[in-house]
Amino acid sequence: MRLKDKVAVVTGAASGIGRATAVLFAQEGARVLAVDLKPFEIEGVSGIETLDHDVSAPDAPEAVIGGAIKRFGQLDILMNNAGVSLGAPIEEFPDEYWDRTMAVNVTAHFKLAKAAIPHLKKSSAGRIINVASVMAEGTDYGLAAYCAAKAGVAGLTRNLALELGRYGITANYILPGAIQTGMTVNFDDPKIADIWARKSPLKRLGQPIDIARGALFLASDEGGFVTGHGLNLDGGLMLRV
Repeated sequence: MRLKDKVAVVTGAASGIGRATAVLFAQEGARVLAVDLKPFEIEGVSGIETLDHDVSAPDAPEAVIGGAIKRFGQLDILMNNAGVSLGAPIEEFPDEYWDRTMAVNVTAHFKLAKAAIPHLKKSSAGRIINVASVMAEGTDYGLAAYCAAKAGVAGLTRNLALELGRYGITANYILPGAIQTGMTVNFDDPKIADIWARKSPLKRLGQPIDIARGALFLASDEGGFVTGHGLNLDGGLMLRV
């Protein structure tokens, strides 16, 4: 019960990393508002309420942060996990792909964090956890917008840590590697999955629960003296880059 009496918001919670984190937080005693663009249900776990909302919508800060306050009366943990990955070579990259990637992967993080700050100041242990990617520090073909956005998440989080430390609020970001989620649909192909698994010293793909456990550490008292940090959860994928 490491999050007993805490309230958390987790975005991108319908599947993958977000769903695993929402469930783990609830199992550890938190009341959780699980947010996603599409309608969804999380069954069999008490303490979770769901909200269908686009985190990049103009009214998202009020709907998400305000919604958590209306439902639970407080906010202790914000985990910005919602993200999109739209790829194409830069010369052919549609402007709408760029705009959508930035809106969901960076701007929404900023706006939700901004809205959450007054409530996190009232918490005895306020936490902001943003999900970036190993692509914040690396790159790959066709991922200009994604890499730029995730690097932006890292920079934003470091600044949040600097400005909010005086209030006892920590801000950290997670750098997932090759994780088997709905966003990484190519991992459904055993050959592609095996290629990525062999790139890791641990010789396996990451699972959403691997990231959720890292988020739990940052959200709990054990992570109370960690701030401005990028927690690399890639199974050693980037050691040879």
